[in-house]
Amino acid sequence: MVLRILKAALGVGVTVDTVLDDNAVTPGGTLNGEVKFTGGEVDQKVEGITLEFTALVENDDKGEDRTSTHHFHRAQVSGPFQLAKGSGHAVQFEVPVPWETPINVLEGRPLPGMKLGVSTELALDMAFDKGDLDPLVVEPLPVQAAALRAMESLGFVLQLADLETGTIPGSHMPFYQEIEYWPSGEFKDLFNEVELTLVASKTSTDVILQADDRGGLTSPGHDTYQRFTVNNDDDGDLAEQIRTQLHQLAGRRG
Repeated sequence: MVLRILKAALGVGVTVDTVLDDNAVTPGGTLNGEVKFTGGEVDQKVEGITLEFTALVENDDKGEDRTSTHHFHRAQVSGPFQLAKGSGHAVQFEVPVPWETPINVLEGRPLPGMKLGVSTELALDMAFDKGDLDPLVVEPLPVQAAALRAMESLGFVLQLADLETGTIPGSHMPFYQEIEYWPSGEFKDLFNEVELTLVASKTSTDVILQADDRGGLTSPGHDTYQRFTVNNDDDGDLAEQIRTQLHQLAGRRG
């Protein structure tokens, strides 16, 4: 729950309370909730309400690691309406979650390094006011969870996850997610680190495995990553499929 006090004309306050039914969603799912208003001492015209999804993204520019907040999805949940003085008003919303939304939990465990949120923007008397950020929990699709479990079953140890600036093929987001693992077992001598990227769509999910490399997914002139596609209804054991892809990746790196 978020409680905000917005100062309208003549210093008259309007209270806004945004309540999410459940702050846990999945890519391609729906975020449900309600925005409640209480008018102040004068009538006000609310020109619109917008929900905004945000993410903390890393930008490795000229060798300098910086982070910035990206607003990667906006959804208008209400058009104009009159808010009479002292009256209450409520707007229920159902906002589709983009398929390419990054994940930040696995089986109840937060992915270290990931920060996602949702905020409410109110347009009041030609002015915009954005409320505090509500944490947004994005759970993986079953096929994504299967890929993460497969990495662990193959001896990879999760280190952290982050979002990197750039667009990769198949994604329209201004960033991509990297989930970083340290290898053990049969892959200990083949890699120092492996980064996993999952790009979901309505019917399938691309699994991208990248070895430790000076480049990146958006850098030209390298081929040290392996990409394959899995149907979203294929949520079984992916360990053997990923094992094969990892050995092919190791072979391509020489």
